[in-house]
Amino acid sequence: MHPTLHTRRKFLRTSMLGAAASWTLPVFLEKTFFTLDAMAAEAVTQAVTGKDGTILVVLQMAGGNDGLNMVVPFADDTYYRSRPRLGIPAGQILKIDSYAGLNPKLPGLKSLFDEGHLSVIQGVGYPNPNRSHFRSTEIWQTASDADRNENQGWLGKYFDSCCAGADPTVGVAIGDQMPQAFVARTPTGVTFSKPEQFRWVPSEKRHGPMSAEETFFRQLSGVNDDAAPSANDGGSIGAIPGDTKANQSAVDFLQRTALDAQLSSDKILAIARKYKSNMPYPQGRLAASLSLIARMIAGGLPTRVYYASQGGFDTHAGQLNTHDRLMTELNDSLNAFVADLKQQGNFDRVLLMTFSEFGRRVAENANGGTDHGAAAPMFVLGGAVKPGLFGKYPSLSDLDHGDLKFNTDFRSVYGTILDRWLKAPSQLVLGRKFSALPIIG
Repeated sequence: MHPTLHTRRKFLRTSMLGAAASWTLPVFLEKTFFTLDAMAAEAVTQAVTGKDGTILVVLQMAGGNDGLNMVVPFADDTYYRSRPRLGIPAGQILKIDSYAGLNPKLPGLKSLFDEGHLSVIQGVGYPNPNRSHFRSTEIWQTASDADRNENQGWLGKYFDSCCAGADPTVGVAIGDQMPQAFVARTPTGVTFSKPEQFRWVPSEKRHGPMSAEETFFRQLSGVNDDAAPSANDGGSIGAIPGDTKANQSAVDFLQRTALDAQLSSDKILAIARKYKSNMPYPQGRLAASLSLIARMIAGGLPTRVYYASQGGFDTHAGQLNTHDRLMTELNDSLNAFVADLKQQGNFDRVLLMTFSEFGRRVAENANGGTDHGAAAPMFVLGGAVKPGLFGKYPSLSDLDHGDLKFNTDFRSVYGTILDRWLKAPSQLVLGRKFSALPIIG
């Protein structure tokens, strides 16, 4: 088909302006409508959905991930002097340049980097960092300044500003509680993880065999999940949802969204029954969450933003084995998720971003762990990212009371994703414009 005709037909099919047009449209009016249509494509209210548009997956690494042992400055002697027990030998590092490399438990992510599908953003943080898990999580989830308290989440502001009238499943969070990032003036999004949140009867009550869906959601809920961290395993924080109130109580929110959530649950269960990936996922909650997200993407759920968590990163003691396990879980889960998306043909439509409420201090402590810090790296991966190292690795000798100084504001990452991936006006969502990063093609 001639490209002009194809474009014109697409315009006439999808544009509200085109509904009133005809094939005998005068040329000057046609050009005017095409111009207006192009402007509408970047409008605040978005008609595009996860069925046919780009998708963002946010992965929270709850507890304060040790960025120094995830993206390791192996060429800096200060790293090894500061971490005589926790420092990873240079010969084991998966090198990505002459100074830094990935944790040896991340070979899948190193392959993604080499293939051109992983951006590593160094030294991410914010001015006047807060070292409280809960306050820093609030700052990251609301995109607020450190000295300002806000209730609405940055994704909730996106839902309010750009997704009015959208399906409730425009945002889907996997977990026991809604993340504060989703809090909006108008309740939007669905949060779930446990089987009792779905409209079907557990097998033991109906004396029949356990269905594939029930098995799957039991895994998602962490039943018999040997990978879950114990209280003495170096990382006791499983998830930090933040404050979920925006001038409404949790009960108000549930009452206003119960029907939408139930109908959405029915829809999600139908998709879970329909799509079954033949890609093997590892055991554990993170893998189960990503597997469910992959199912929803494959099933065409009209979702723009998915949210998942990996907990256990509060490694004050016994960090070495705990962090190795968490890095292995992260690597294997993301590897399976990427392979699943590639098999579906959806990899180019999905962008996944990791974040943690803060990094850890440079020096190890007396208990073989690390304490709360500040700046840390972020990963952004997907079929459309520009690969490479972005931002400057913070100095290990010029510290802020023992902490790394940030050089990239996390809201620059958010703003870039809003503007270039979700096609949303970042200034409207974040309250002001932040410097863009060249991480998206």
